[in-house]
Amino acid sequence: MSTISARICLLVALLAAVVLAAPAPKIQKRSFKVPRSLNPNHPRGLNGMDAMRKVYQKFGFTGGFIAAQKSQGGIEALRINAANTTSRTNTTGTVAANPGPNAALFLSPVNVGGQMLNLDFDSGSSDLWMFSTQLPQSSIGGHAAFDATKSTTFKATTGAQWSISYGDGSGAKGVVGTDVVNIGGVTVQNQTVELATAVSQSFIQDTNTDGLVGLAFSKLNTVNDGTKKTPAKTFFDNVMPNLDMPVFTADLDPDGTGVYEFGKIDQSKFTGQMAWIPVNATTGFWQFPSTKFAVGGQMMTNTAGSQAIADTGTSLLLVDQNVADSYYAKVQGAQNNAQVGGYIYPCSATLPDMSVAIGDTYMATIPGNMITFATVDAANTTCFGGIQGNGGAGLQIYGDTMFKAQFVAFNGGNQSLGFGAKPT
Repeated sequence: MSTISARICLLVALLAAVVLAAPAPKIQKRSFKVPRSLNPNHPRGLNGMDAMRKVYQKFGFTGGFIAAQKSQGGIEALRINAANTTSRTNTTGTVAANPGPNAALFLSPVNVGGQMLNLDFDSGSSDLWMFSTQLPQSSIGGHAAFDATKSTTFKATTGAQWSISYGDGSGAKGVVGTDVVNIGGVTVQNQTVELATAVSQSFIQDTNTDGLVGLAFSKLNTVNDGTKKTPAKTFFDNVMPNLDMPVFTADLDPDGTGVYEFGKIDQSKFTGQMAWIPVNATTGFWQFPSTKFAVGGQMMTNTAGSQAIADTGTSLLLVDQNVADSYYAKVQGAQNNAQVGGYIYPCSATLPDMSVAIGDTYMATIPGNMITFATVDAANTTCFGGIQGNGGAGLQIYGDTMFKAQFVAFNGGNQSLGFGAKPT
């Protein structure tokens, strides 16, 4: 070998050694926010019976409420309530990049394959699914729908399916693929996405939902290969390593608008120190025990208390039936009305504060003036409570009624929930 060749070989070897010794580039970790704003074009306001139907359906609950809805009287009450509630407008000033005309009540922008959709951020499920153009137009209706043929990055997953079914026989199912999903400026390149090819009538009628971003633990994901479950990772699980902190937080305002923030806990959003409670993640839910409650500051024990979950995809605070009964016993004129679907009371009534246990160490308090969910009649004299009973279903669902009063952090790193009372 010539001297020149030997020198060239030595130089190449030295350069290779330098490259191998160089540290790998660091991933820039970050946080991001997703707004939850009200759609000013939404055709109607909130409806108590709709909210009850949705949560009972979602978790397969049965009982007095479901039985009442099978009667024509219950159905007619639903129609009357829907006609009598009034549309609400966005007063938060939050501006989000949303698709065109859409019937969803709350708008949270999610970019899938270059298409902007409004999806619910749901800590009570683990599928990222959406209405798609593979549905008949009659099923799409007023929903936003994803068109896989217009995405240059969508890849179908051969043989994969997904399905959600409920105790009343309703549900949704479809095909599976991967695509680029961008939320708040943070991108997951090969996120599993689920396209609906069939939806039951209840989903068609529920124009508040164009699909979900599931934020429970990935084991709840319903993707299967036709013979067995093959759960896909959630968006949160995929993006968690790139966040400043392995958390997302829910910060809702009294009107239901607010912000979800990933990777950061904003200390200005709550008073005092945040209380951290471990969850039982083996269920797939953000689940914890809740065996105490207080009405107007009077502590009570729910000795056979069902487990509870924190669920951003539920509008109400659904407690064990005896807890709801104890609460409304303190509200003058309150009655559990089967036709309307739950506890109602005169809108002029003074409601006491309600507190529910989060684990063994923290009581989450909801002020009485934040408990009314919606009016029932056109005259706005009768109100539907944001606290309702679960009809003995064996699971308590702590939804938006709680999140409006409590700043909640979901920690996927150590599988815990953080709670802080919001300033009054």
